[in-house]
Amino acid sequence: MLLNKANKFIHLGYSTLGMRIKLITMGLTGTGYLSEGLEDYEKRLKRYTSFERTDVPLPRSGKNDPREQEGELLLSKVESGDVVVLLDENGKEFNSVEFSDFIQKRMNAGTKRLVFIIGGAYGFSDSVRKRADHELSLSRMTLTHQMVRLFFTEQLYRAFTIIKGEKYHHQ
Repeated sequence: MLLNKANKFIHLGYSTLGMRIKLITMGLTGTGYLSEGLEDYEKRLKRYTSFERTDVPLPRSGKNDPREQEGELLLSKVESGDVVVLLDENGKEFNSVEFSDFIQKRMNAGTKRLVFIIGGAYGFSDSVRKRADHELSLSRMTLTHQMVRLFFTEQLYRAFTIIKGEKYHHQ
């Protein structure tokens, strides 16, 4: 058994227990500093796990409730065995260490693919909420969906450095 500095069980190798992480987002990220930041943290994450981001283009308006159409598009990117986590302002809040514990528990449970979803401006449809295994909040404050992508990806990177006992996170 191998323990890091925080006495957490860790696994060695490219991808811890083979767990893959996917971030599904509604709408495009755009260009500029947010895209640059995302690319930087996505590159850093690849040292710890298999990470993929899928930006789902916003549907053309047509239905009365855009959440339903967006929900269908989001769920089409989810596989049956995925553990799904919604990033939602009403979800459970974690500090960075607690979030790293959440990730570690999913790895220890043998999760094959952990999928995080950032919805559209109107939130999630009932069908997406029913499919979700967890709901997490990055903040009680309202954040743009583009910024949430960057903040979440940085926190995911931070979680892996905490799990590995590296010096990125300071308490």
